[in-house]
Amino acid sequence: MKQLFTLATALFVSVGVYAQGYKVGDKVADFTLQGANNQSVTLSELANAKTVVLVFTNNQCPYAKLYENRLVTLASNYSAKGTQFIFINPGAGDAGETLQDMASRKYSPYLADVGQKVSTQFGATKTPEVFVLHNTGEEFILKYKGAIDDNPQMESGVKNFYLRNVLDEVLANHPVSTSDKRATGCLIKKY
Repeated sequence: MKQLFTLATALFVSVGVYAQGYKVGDKVADFTLQGANNQSVTLSELANAKTVVLVFTNNQCPYAKLYENRLVTLASNYSAKGTQFIFINPGAGDAGETLQDMASRKYSPYLADVGQKVSTQFGATKTPEVFVLHNTGEEFILKYKGAIDDNPQMESGVKNFYLRNVLDEVLANHPVSTSDKRATGCLIKKY
């Protein structure tokens, strides 16, 4: 019994450490991701963006499919306000989705997290899950992580637009009222 308790405790602690990643307020380290057609994006190259939204998503996840149009609309609406959306597939390269499949999506840019280095760095656990980074001019600071809104099934039923509200607050240089909301989605399979 004592061994079972020790094993359960070790598992709980390792899962907690594994999923932590950045905390709100942390400085984000530079990273580079690869997309289809030899397209690559490096965070430091986005120095002109006021905010960067990282969206961990996967076309195999039903929740991600439900959010696709909402995310594309948000990316389009906020690009003129200085926000750059980066769509990241944390499972690209597995049997689920190829770079060619990714290139056919409406997301741009849509990049592969080969080896899951960036999703682990951020502590992303679900798809879709978003991370809002504020560009201070010298570094990127994590301002929000989690859910896009409070209703993945029905866009018309949304009451709390978490991502949209955070973007409005960050762009207006106001304090973020909600910094962390647990995402609803498919678990990211670690490999």
